[in-house]
Amino acid sequence: MRKTSHMFALLLLAAFAATIAAQRMPEPAREFRAAWIATVDNIDFPTRKGLSTEEQKAEIIRDLDLARKLRLNAVIFQVRPMADAMYRSDIEPWSEFLTGEMGKPQSFDPLQFVVEEAHKRGILVHAWFNPYRAYHPAAKTIDDRHILKRRPDLVRKYGRYLWLDPTDEEVKCYSLSVLSDVVRRYDIDGVHFDDYFYPYIEKDEVGRDIEFPDEVNWYEYRSKGGKLGRANWRRWHVNDFIARVGRQVKRLKPHVMYGISPFGIWQPMSEKGIEGFNAYEGLYADARKWLQDGTVDYLAPQLYWETARKGQSFPVLLDWWDKENTKGRHLWPGLAAYRIGRNEDWPASELIRQIEGTRKARGTAGAIHFSFKSLRNDLGGVQRELTEKVYTRDAMIPLSSWMNGKQPGRPRTKITRTKEAVRVNWSPGRGERPFWYLVYAQDKNGWSYSVVPRDERSIVLSADRGIKTVIVKAVSRLGVVSR
Repeated sequence: MRKTSHMFALLLLAAFAATIAAQRMPEPAREFRAAWIATVDNIDFPTRKGLSTEEQKAEIIRDLDLARKLRLNAVIFQVRPMADAMYRSDIEPWSEFLTGEMGKPQSFDPLQFVVEEAHKRGILVHAWFNPYRAYHPAAKTIDDRHILKRRPDLVRKYGRYLWLDPTDEEVKCYSLSVLSDVVRRYDIDGVHFDDYFYPYIEKDEVGRDIEFPDEVNWYEYRSKGGKLGRANWRRWHVNDFIARVGRQVKRLKPHVMYGISPFGIWQPMSEKGIEGFNAYEGLYADARKWLQDGTVDYLAPQLYWETARKGQSFPVLLDWWDKENTKGRHLWPGLAAYRIGRNEDWPASELIRQIEGTRKARGTAGAIHFSFKSLRNDLGGVQRELTEKVYTRDAMIPLSSWMNGKQPGRPRTKITRTKEAVRVNWSPGRGERPFWYLVYAQDKNGWSYSVVPRDERSIVLSADRGIKTVIVKAVSRLGVVSR
């Protein structure tokens, strides 16, 4: 009896010690760290039209390796710049920005390659669509499969661009079919729109605003007894499409996130000191509604202004959006990495201050950089600024409680010790497939952790560290951690 009591006491002591140790384990950083990879007009990828398959793949690998080095955990990859495709599609033609000629066969699938290579590195991929833009003036060719050739009745000329009419029911169904096709066939982690709904206002030769040519549908609506004014009618159609996309994404794949990056000013508000372009009236984009209705999983308002800017101060705008986030969705502002070095108000340190500012806001745990080439070109030494001042540790994304993410199975772990090293091997448990592994190690200096991609199944630690305990947890793409 005495021996049994002694053993029981030892077990209790061990359990107590383990509990105390676990309490001292550091909480892993949770932050969405992303950059846009724009394909329209060859902004980021490919760097020019007509690159070979090997050259295109090399550019993708280079950028994803840099993303990993900078400790980013997501990229926003533009897959539909102008009713064309940066992926293999039976609905829309290959993009001219790939080959130099719209519709020209492409020997590999950039989206598939980005997804595979990004996931190997523990980087999420959000597919970025433009729902309405049909043609960009940087393009020179039109394929017979393009919507302009197949359904010219759905396309409107506005300034130097061509647009699909946002008030047309067939346009909504068509764009929704394009998006649904990608969600079904590719292992993407998110669906993303930027700030182009109705286009930015164009001017005529004497400087007057040009009315967007949606009058056919407008007159039909009024003739049937419609009561809304034209601006509210336009906003209703945009809101309707945005909501339908959200429902469709969740119906097809509940784990896929849905995010929008609107213009940074919802409406000017003199009482708040906010001035500038009115996206509510000019683009018919009611981004506050999408945030407050919970239509989106995240909103990334483009806050491309410096702290000292009167009327568009970054912290003032961030604070306004934060207070409007009544549903508690993710607020991950867009940051203007492209502006670094353009004037004395925009050193790389301004970007660092803005990231630090997001960490102080209530509902913000992340940011998205525009665009990738600004990071690649290391404007103002931004790479070192990021890794040494704000992205000093790997991070998992914040939890999305409303998405009901599934918990991955507990990993099966084996630890082997030698005089030189401690080797830890693991394999996934049953349940939701991991996206990352969270590896904790306790040594003579305390606890540390690493976030590693799901394809990595081992880690080797120096025996000189005096390793006492190693704990491995699986993490889903939505940030849910296993036992």
